Amino acid sequence: MDSPGQLRVGLLGYGLAGAAFHAPLIKAEPRTRLEAVVTGSAQRAEQVRQDHPDARVHARAEQLFENADELDLVVVATPNSSHAELASRAIEAGLPVVVDKPLTPTLEQARELIVRARERGVLLTVFQNRRWDSDMLTLGEVLGSGELGGVHRFESRFERWVPTPKDSWRDSGGPEEAAGVLYDLGSHLIDQATYLFGGVDSVYAEMKTLRSGVAADDDAFVALEHSGGVISHLWTGKLAAQYGPRFRVLGDRGAFTKYGTDPQEAALRAGGLPGDPGWGVESEETRAVVGVGSEARSRPSEPGRYQDFYAGVASALESGTAAPVAAEDAARGLAIIEAARRSARNRSVEAPVDPGVSGAEA
Repeated sequence: MDSPGQLRVGLLGYGLAGAAFHAPLIKAEPRTRLEAVVTGSAQRAEQVRQDHPDARVHARAEQLFENADELDLVVVATPNSSHAELASRAIEAGLPVVVDKPLTPTLEQARELIVRARERGVLLTVFQNRRWDSDMLTLGEVLGSGELGGVHRFESRFERWVPTPKDSWRDSGGPEEAAGVLYDLGSHLIDQATYLFGGVDSVYAEMKTLRSGVAADDDAFVALEHSGGVISHLWTGKLAAQYGPRFRVLGDRGAFTKYGTDPQEAALRAGGLPGDPGWGVESEETRAVVGVGSEARSRPSEPGRYQDFYAGVASALESGTAAPVAAEDAARGLAIIEAARRSARNRSVEAPVDPGVSGAEA
């Protein structure tokens, strides 16, 4: 039963991002409801009708924008190459918009979107859900407590074992489609590093295509020197038969080491929702270890909270609070990705360009 005053959401795309992340989290937030979904796939359209019987299903984005007055928010969860166009159409229609990461394939496109959103006075935010991973929240608590002292190195990994390529634009596309692991999982790694440790002065990167039949990068390493002095080492790849630690953080008083991944994605894929018993709680076996040598101790994990993203969107639209993720943050991430691509190509250390998007969001 819909509640009066709920924000009516139009969702563009019902692949993995739309079906497993956005639609369930929209459903879980009491102040939002899924009003309409756009998918060109007959199979996915039928899945929408089963998963969300009260939502209208459109085959084309034009049908959604023709009824823009029936919506309060648009979510773009389509292939990366279409993010800029669809987000721009939502903004021109005067609709607040959530864009799945990465915001756009290029920094220039991101700048244009941010300017348009400011001119139209509408919210533009980016779905960086990994800020609300259990391990990320736990690390934030530990850093805030001062237990590690002054941090000098941050190591972070998103590794996969996918030896057989999939027939997907993520493996076959080029940078104009924001294909490959640097744009995909690397967007999360870079966002987490800059969220925790601030701006970046220099970037060094190595990128490879290891699997036969793949055109895009499927293995990447990025080193960031933050303005505050912390060095971040970030790894991502699809040919990791054994995984390294998810996080390893070194300080002058102790270290933080964490294996295993946040459980929320697996729960969403299995049909779970925030509020279910044990939501976002990691097992004791994957708890972080904090401290020095043999004196290090297991640290209970903070529960993951993906639901906080759409709660933040609803609050921003209802009360004018800040967006849960600033679009400017996503632009800075794209500047780092573009610097990383230059570094890997030129075998050089690169400075990310100034994204030129300072200032508050609309």
